[in-house]
Amino acid sequence: MKTLSIFLFVLSICMISHVYGAGFKISNELKFKKKLWFTCYSGDNRIAPRILEPGESWDTTFNTNIWGTTRFMCTLKQGPNYRHHQSFTAFKQFSASDSGGTWDWRARENGIYLKVWDGGKHARGEINMHRKYGWIN
Repeated sequence: MKTLSIFLFVLSICMISHVYGAGFKISNELKFKKKLWFTCYSGDNRIAPRILEPGESWDTTFNTNIWGTTRFMCTLKQGPNYRHHQSFTAFKQFSASDSGGTWDWRARENGIYLKVWDGGKHARGEINMHRKYGWIN
């Protein structure tokens, strides 16, 4: 019984050391005073719909899970009539050893841009801002 207790204690310490903080950011860089509506969700969390004014940003941080399966999905819509939209994976942990980093999303007139900062298999340092998705009408 003592051996089992020691094993479980060591296992829990190892599990805690593999839980990393990560996050993502959404910014409204749309022109012509267009607002940006968005909502996001994961398996455990739901971010209530929000509207960002031009030039505003919103960000969140969270702990990734030990299995390496943390994922957030988001839907963005650009105003004023919110017809142009896009749904995408806003954050994805690739493995248990992946810390995830911070995923920086920016809504622009010609699409949605991404830059990933520090850590994670996807990030290995810093990836330059690039257009990831176009808008759907």
